[in-house]
Amino acid sequence: MRKISIVFLLFLLTACYEPERNCDYFRNGTFKFEALVGTELETTTFVRNDSIEIDYFRGKSDTSAIRWINDCEYIVKKVNPKNQAEEKAVHIKILTTEGEKYNFEYNIVGEKKKQRGTATKVNSN
Repeated sequence: MRKISIVFLLFLLTACYEPERNCDYFRNGTFKFEALVGTELETTTFVRNDSIEIDYFRGKSDTSAIRWINDCEYIVKKVNPKNQAEEKAVHIKILTTEGEKYNFEYNIVGEKKKQRGTATKVNSN
């Protein structure tokens, strides 16, 4: 009986835990995102001002429109796509926030495969 009580208590403690999600803080600003591309760690910097995002990657910039679904989810679509792959919109969902960082998952709209990443806010606009 004691084991059941301990398990039940642990369940209650973890069921009440909800990770921090201060998504509004990350709606605007300058951010940095690092990803492994092949064998190299690449850095993308992007500036977001609610409805527009400008990405800077390998010395080039690209502009995307943003449509917010709710406080923590949005759709990004390139304004001037250069090929069919760039025409596809990306769904981004902020999962957790902590200090200047947020963890997110993303996928191409309509596809099930999701990936995860972490972005760091480096400047407030």
